[in-house]
Amino acid sequence: MKENPDGVNLIGYSQGGLVGRGLIMSLDNHNIHSFISLSSPQMGQFGDSALFHKFFPKLIKEYAYKFFYTVKGQMFSVGNYWNDPHHQGLYLNMSAFLPFVNNQISHRRNNDFKRNFLRLKNLVLIGGPDDGVVDPWQSSHFGFIDNYEQLVPMNQQQIYQYDTFGLKSLEKLGRVHVKIMANVNHFEWHKNHTVFDKFILPFLN
Repeated sequence: MKENPDGVNLIGYSQGGLVGRGLIMSLDNHNIHSFISLSSPQMGQFGDSALFHKFFPKLIKEYAYKFFYTVKGQMFSVGNYWNDPHHQGLYLNMSAFLPFVNNQISHRRNNDFKRNFLRLKNLVLIGGPDDGVVDPWQSSHFGFIDNYEQLVPMNQQQIYQYDTFGLKSLEKLGRVHVKIMANVNHFEWHKNHTVFDKFILPFLN
């Protein structure tokens, strides 16, 4: 950013999109223009995909909270954004990352996080129904399921309605761009030329 005072763009793929958002919200006076979140579970993960079972073969999603919402479980990155809709108290108390960057809990930098997020000129949220890893896939667009496992879209989420970190404000300014594309697997988003040409290139100015 120092070498490019006119501004930079940031692309975060998969978990990198969560790390990227944390970076944006933590950096005061950043000059990041466009943040492109490419198939990132921005509202968390609650699914046992094949990739999940590869790393956690003994866990199923209904009971994964018993491990992830522990000190040991928080040592694994997915534990930091595991969002169990049936155990929200444990999620808020034990998850070390997602409730923090969503400003769902009180901390000394709540106002800083929101101010820094609102410096973005564009937030591009890319995902699709055939992702196969992000679950629910709408998490890539800040949607998620409730405790009845019914989808709650972004604009009905509490973090949006209460504008906890500025998502609603940014959308009202016309800076949030939701992009959906079918028939793209999670491991293909960053290789797909159509995704790049249609959804990424226009924001790299």
